[in-house]
Amino acid sequence: MINAAIVGLGWWGQNLVNSVRGSERIRFTTAHTRNQATTAAFCAEAKLNWVGSLDLVLNDPDIQAVVFATPHTQHTDQVVRSAAAGKHTFIEKPFSLSHADAIRAKAAADRAGIVLAVGFNRRFHPSMVLLRDAVASGALGTLVTISAEQTALHGISLAADAWRAKPEEAPVGAMTAIGVHLVDGMIDLFGPIRQVYAEVSRRAAPLADDTTDVVLRFANGASGHIFCSTAATPHYRMAVYGTGGFAEILGHPMDTFRLVPATGGAVHGGGPPVVTENPGFNMLTAELEAFAASIALGRPFPTPMDQIMHGVAVFEAIARSAATGGMVEV
Repeated sequence: MINAAIVGLGWWGQNLVNSVRGSERIRFTTAHTRNQATTAAFCAEAKLNWVGSLDLVLNDPDIQAVVFATPHTQHTDQVVRSAAAGKHTFIEKPFSLSHADAIRAKAAADRAGIVLAVGFNRRFHPSMVLLRDAVASGALGTLVTISAEQTALHGISLAADAWRAKPEEAPVGAMTAIGVHLVDGMIDLFGPIRQVYAEVSRRAAPLADDTTDVVLRFANGASGHIFCSTAATPHYRMAVYGTGGFAEILGHPMDTFRLVPATGGAVHGGGPPVVTENPGFNMLTAELEAFAASIALGRPFPTPMDQIMHGVAVFEAIARSAATGGMVEV
């Protein structure tokens, strides 16, 4: 059993704690937040020992791992400090807002020999496993394009003092909240991204840009498109088009996987769709238990760090494109 501390106990930090209640691989014993009063009731109910500083977490020999659900600009320094203390480290996405900072954080983890994990939970869903297998097996033929959409409504209700509403914490519209998941999924499925062109707009959120569109070109020659918004009815879709078939994941919880094979020589239409339902899967439980397994077995976290690092470089390129209005090489 891995004993872990949670740093940052807002709504997402609480979701992470709740996801592994009853787990036989990892448990949260300790919490640190900026304001004890706002989380006192949750800590009492979840049997978490609240401590007043990160140093107290990092100096506790009974804590093996630290999970950070904190503002994005804090991630790099927190990874560096946690690694220096010899703590295995799980950091929520995005890993970093700049490639230079990502290099510094990864170097610290490499020197310390710790497990470093980034919270791209959607990789673990059975529907994503099916889509990954369809792409990797060649069942879809030559890959032509990938299209991804993810939307939510929380941008409309952000309070003025919310850190997620600040441009320095959440640049490029919906990218840090949502879009980085789509970038990560595309890298997982199609490989390195070569070029990006991005546009950002504010459609309904009162405090921050809420909508981002990105056109991409992959190193393998395929194209891609991302649409993400924090001011649109919640939905998720990841769709891959190839010469041999079409496959997609549908729905915010990713429950539905649909594969439509191309029929021999048919110009229009495809074969009968094969639909697989994967209801009730908890992606947060899966990623945190994978983190614990990596610690226990001394192996890298399943999401490769080279892909995480490339994702940060892509994020930086998207930000540059949105700022300049032009196509940017990654």
